Amino acid sequence: MNGRVAVRLALAGNANVGKSTLFNMLTGGSQHVGNWPGKTVEKAEGYVRFGHYIIYVIDLPGSYSLSAYSEEEVIVREYLLMEKPDVIVNVVDATALERNLYLTFQLLELEKPMVLALNFMDEAEKKGIKIDVELLSKLIGIPVIPCIAAKGVGLIDILEKSLQIAREGVKPNPPIYGSEVEEAIANLLVEMRDLPIPEAYPRRWVAIRILEGDSIVEKMVASLGGSKVLRLAESLRRRLEESHGEPSSVVIASERYSLIGRISSQVQTIKTPEKRRIVDIIDDVTSRPPTGIPFLILTLSLLISSMFFMGGLLSSIIEYALNPTIAIVEDLIRLLPAWVKPTLIGMMDGFIASLTLVIPYILPFYIILFILEDSGYLPRVSLLLDRYMHRMGLHGRALLPLLLGFTCNVPACIGCRIIESERGRIITSILVLLIPCTARSIVILGLVGHYIGVHAALAIYVFEVMLVFLTGLVLDRIITGEKLALVMEIPPLRIPNSNIVIRKTWFRLREYLIIVVPMLTLGSGMVGFMDAIGVSRMLAEILDGFMKIAFGLPGFTAIPLIFGFLRKELALVMLSQAAGVEDLSMVLTYKQMITFTLITVVYIPCLATFLSLAREQGLRRALESSLLTMVLAFLVGVASNIILSFLL
Repeated sequence: MNGRVAVRLALAGNANVGKSTLFNMLTGGSQHVGNWPGKTVEKAEGYVRFGHYIIYVIDLPGSYSLSAYSEEEVIVREYLLMEKPDVIVNVVDATALERNLYLTFQLLELEKPMVLALNFMDEAEKKGIKIDVELLSKLIGIPVIPCIAAKGVGLIDILEKSLQIAREGVKPNPPIYGSEVEEAIANLLVEMRDLPIPEAYPRRWVAIRILEGDSIVEKMVASLGGSKVLRLAESLRRRLEESHGEPSSVVIASERYSLIGRISSQVQTIKTPEKRRIVDIIDDVTSRPPTGIPFLILTLSLLISSMFFMGGLLSSIIEYALNPTIAIVEDLIRLLPAWVKPTLIGMMDGFIASLTLVIPYILPFYIILFILEDSGYLPRVSLLLDRYMHRMGLHGRALLPLLLGFTCNVPACIGCRIIESERGRIITSILVLLIPCTARSIVILGLVGHYIGVHAALAIYVFEVMLVFLTGLVLDRIITGEKLALVMEIPPLRIPNSNIVIRKTWFRLREYLIIVVPMLTLGSGMVGFMDAIGVSRMLAEILDGFMKIAFGLPGFTAIPLIFGFLRKELALVMLSQAAGVEDLSMVLTYKQMITFTLITVVYIPCLATFLSLAREQGLRRALESSLLTMVLAFLVGVASNIILSFLL
């Protein structure tokens, strides 16, 4: 780009160390997210222009080691070895130095140019933790840059030092362990001297990995004719195990921890604050069931109420601002030929609805959700509800994709990857389809909330949660497989960073403006065209009897339900278009509004969600899951029609 020198920088670190925050601060709007080839783990890439350089940044999956026990560990290891980034930036949490340094030592064993970014320095200071950065750098042999990624502190230093290390190609010296382990490594290196090991694999690292019994590296060595090396490694492993009474992998891990412990004690001093911090008190309140459950209920109530009230206010403001422009466009459309008017009017109505009915509700939702996410509160929700999740054969970790489903079912389907068991992934992916995403929330708030009231909208959310729970109970008894316990890291509570929240919100909103608004506009234009040629009327007449008998709905409601498969927002936008009125209370009763909304939020997910589910779980499972939602939607619609006939 513009003659700049290209440099590849890889961000590596544990989960919850601020690695993605650093990535977002560096790359801004240049980033894009995909999948690793042949994997189900997200791949985030971006670039930053810095002086005469264009730095391509890749955010590697959070990993606690390079032992290749998980998909994330395999990805990180393969990328660092085979793709050969110019420099590795190891992001470390300064409040948990000793734990984070384990991955650091494994990265050092790769002998790649490397910089350590010591993040959360402000939080470490508040906790009474002081780290001698210069001494730490000297002891581990690589540059150490203190930083506060969320505030942009230290970012320039990280880039400058990374470029220097990349230019010079400085490789760190690998850690030196105890005499027994070093002797075993030396013996293997002698035996390996004639083995044609690919240049990408440091020989010392290969020796350590086969001493630890790494099956992937052992297969590689065997394929190179290293049977003697493997026999010697087996002998050396037995010797270590007999000497220590533990597996060789545990012996070597203990050596790492021993060295890390000595370094940590030299560079780190901890003075416990005399007074409890407010954040610690809040942590206790949000993490313990007696207070955490009521706090969660209050939080969810505030979330939905804020969406309703802020959405209504924003909708009024946008509508007021657009009125003069709408009047001008309507006058221009009147001048056009009659055959084109219905399509253009439909497109205009869809565009206006996307701005006045959709954006006002998703904007506050994303802001509040990202505040909760950035604060570290969401993992605590998983911990709080773990006991209830077990009743569905799941654990608290499954709650994260379910919560993500409230934003969009597509990333929620992808998020099911974090669940270890196949059984858990299947159940969670089905339940995700029943979660009211922002698109469904727009229907709930824009129809029921707008015409009936926030209390009715809240009741639908409560019903949805109950439906998810009951469906989970049934699936737990139908689907067989292994049930796993919850093992997850709970990050510390933090004050959300406004820049990060605004940036994440803008990324989501930008995607909506670029993809969804045009789709809603074209979809509404299509309905206008169908009206003009009589297709809508024909469909309404054909389905009128079924819709009235089963759900108590007029026939025209079938049209938005059909097209809602493309995008759920279309169901609301096209409902007004199909009804031929802006005020839906003129053509629908409260009972019909509630029934229509319930069917919309339960039946088959949108096209993007279906495709995402098919990619994650396979086409057959996606079809089965979608069919299940259609059956549930039918039953819910029939029940709503019958029950509400007595209540309303």
